[in-house]
Order: sequence, then structure tokens, then C-alpha cells
Amino acid sequence: MKTVCVLGILLLLSGSGCSRQSPREPVTVTFLDIEWDTPDKMPGLARDLQEFTRETGIRIKRIPRPDGSFNQLALWRQLLQQGSGAPDVVSIDVIWSGILNQYLMDLKPYFATELASQNPVVAASYTVGDKVVAIPHHAYVGVLLYRPDLLRKYGYRDPPKTWDELEQMSTRIQAGERAKGQKDFWGYVWQGGIDEDLTCSGLEWQISEGGGRIIEDDKTISVNNPQVVRAWQRAAHWVGSISPPGVVAYGKWDAQNVWGSGKAAFLRGWQSDYSLISHGWPFSGSRSDTAAGDPSRFGITSMPGGRVGRVSALGGNGLAVSQSSAHPREAIELIRFLLDHDRKLMLSNEHSEPSAEAELFELPVVLNPYPELTKLSPQGGNVVARPSVVAGEKYGDVSKAYLQAVHSVLTREKAPSIAAADLEKELVAMTGFRTGPPKRD
Repeated sequence: MKTVCVLGILLLLSGSGCSRQSPREPVTVTFLDIEWDTPDKMPGLARDLQEFTRETGIRIKRIPRPDGSFNQLALWRQLLQQGSGAPDVVSIDVIWSGILNQYLMDLKPYFATELASQNPVVAASYTVGDKVVAIPHHAYVGVLLYRPDLLRKYGYRDPPKTWDELEQMSTRIQAGERAKGQKDFWGYVWQGGIDEDLTCSGLEWQISEGGGRIIEDDKTISVNNPQVVRAWQRAAHWVGSISPPGVVAYGKWDAQNVWGSGKAAFLRGWQSDYSLISHGWPFSGSRSDTAAGDPSRFGITSMPGGRVGRVSALGGNGLAVSQSSAHPREAIELIRFLLDHDRKLMLSNEHSEPSAEAELFELPVVLNPYPELTKLSPQGGNVVARPSVVAGEKYGDVSKAYLQAVHSVLTREKAPSIAAADLEKELVAMTGFRTGPPKRD
């Protein structure tokens, strides 16, 4: 089925990109869009692209993408490697900069003003050496979603700020709801399956305890340390206690479906700057995705923290131009249009309140278009990038090795200390980097 999907996409591209159009024909820019299936964006973006065509005469052909981050990366690499006929504008995941660097233009000369206003952590994730391979488009950040009605019901004023508080609240709320007849109610759901989301969660666990970033910016492998071991062990304890035993197989939609059915008090999810400024829901979907029991309210806050602080993993995407693009000028023009559209949307919502359904509490600064409306501190935690730039082309292998090690701890196949030591050896062999202690910011 995957092969058919990839062949279909290749045929779509070959129909417009393999031969140069005559000067009399309007230019068609192909747009490989990683957000193709985001329900709250598709109708609006289609209208925006029609407006772009009316203003410029440049036509846009959006190319769909398959499900799954590993499948998407494989397709992106395949299409960019083909040279002639490659997509013009490419929306790339924040962790693909080092992997796809050789196929993408340096956009720094064209977007100096836009880059100057970007969050430093976000901008650095799209910078390889002195080259800016993509312009940040939408930033996604790991957040904790919570049920304000349940917090109030069990005597809590605020959502948890630490992992200890999360465990305590989850345990109490879970016991109370089960006593009232909801036997399948859980305190905390998250993504524990073998997927990139587990890499993000693992980083949040260990960095908040001072365990480092797996690979530090100076190319030292720091993952084998006591802080990491303790963080992994704590997460393993959640499985079957405050989280379902099956959480070790959960992907994004599995966790969100449990939350959406009203069977959990807390959810580790993703929130984007775009969805906040557009008054969107906590994740792609409709009102049915909000927690049952009090469907008009949900809360969003930074991830809980440990002894070092609160940390939220950075996700999202940037807009890049293929080095093989037949229409680089028009591609850059499209990127400017998309960025300007989001800027105007932000300005139009600058003095309005977010959706009445959302309760915002100590959000990371990247997700804070409404600082005056966010309860208490407007910056609840630091945003941290995965070590994708320093790992370069090997990041995909690094991430797979890491999440498999974490997963082996969650399923109790390995003790945390053994999993960390084995992972260290694997990463040294894979990258050639030396080992060293975690770096402190």
C-alpha cells in the first residue's frame, strides 16, 4: 500500500515538474506539504493559495504525504534526490534539517528580517553551520492537557508543575473516578509506542532532571548518567499504575482518543503557535476531541518538571526550497506569502481572547501570543530541541536507537542502567563521537 502511495505521488510530480513549461504558460510551483492532512488548515490554506495565484499568477500544486514520520522522511528524501522534477517548496519537520541539508537552498540571504524575529531555539533547529535550510513556519511544543473540572473536583487550584505533583494528582483523581464507576479511567495518558513522540517525551523526562540531551552540542554522548536512569525508571513505574498497560504501544491518536473519550485526567500532547492564534483546539480535530464530562473546557500548560526545571520538546515545521527547483524565485515568493499570512493572522488576534474553551496556564514562551491572559508566569518552561542538527544525517538512526532503549525500559525488558549503557555504546559506534557528562545551561 505504501509503495502505491509513493508511486502515485511521484506520478503527480512527474506530470508537472519533469519538463520545463513554455514562457506563455503560467508557472506551477509544487508544494510538498507536511501539514497536508491538518483538518483545521486545509480549507483555509486552499483559499489562501487561491488568493496567492490571483495576486501573482503563480499556480500551486500541493503534494500529499503518507502517514508516519519515518514514511514521510523516506518520501521527502526520495523526491529531493531525484533532482529534476523535485518539489519546489518543501515543508520539512524541525528534525530533518541536518538530514536533508544537501538538497536544500540556503535561505539566509532572502529572509534576514524574518529570521531576526524568530525564537533562538526554533531558528537554530533549521540552521546547519552557517546555512539556513528552512524558514520556521509553525512551532509545535510538548504540552500537558488537563481537565479543569476534575482538578477543582478533587481540590486542586492549579495543574501540576512537577512530575511528583502529576503522579499525586493522577493517582487521586484516578482512584476517585473509578470509585464512582469509571473502572477504565486513567490518570495520565501519553505516547509510549516506538515512534518519534517517545523520543520527545524521553527528552522531557531526562532534561528536566539534569540528564542532558542524548548528544550535546559539542558532540559528546551524555545519555548514560544517573539522572537519565532515574527519569526512565519513574516513567516505567507509570505503566499500569497511573497510565494504561497498553500505553507502551500508544501513538498520538491512541492517547488522544482515550483523552477525548473522557477516560483520562491528563494528556501529553502537542500545541502549536498556529492553533493558538487561530483559536484552534488542543490538537487537530473537532469539539468531540475535548474531554468528555465538561466538553466546553480543557486546560493547556507546560510539561511538568524535575529538579532542574520544566522542559517542553520542540516540534514543528519550516519552509524550504529544493536546490533542484525549476522555479526558485516563485518558491521564495510563496514562502513570503505564507509567512505574511500567519503574521497578519497573529496581528488580527493580538487584542482578542483565545477560545473560551481553553484555560491557559504557564505556557512556554513559543506558545504565548496571549501573555496577559495566561495565568501566573507567562513562561512556564524552557523549550528544548532534539539533537538533530549535531547528529546531522545520522539523526534518524540516533532517534531510533534512543526510543528503542527507552521502550525496552518501559516494557521492563531491560533495567534502565543497562539500557542507558547499551545505548551509549551503540551511539558511539554509530557517530564516532566521544562520551561525556551532560551540559548545564
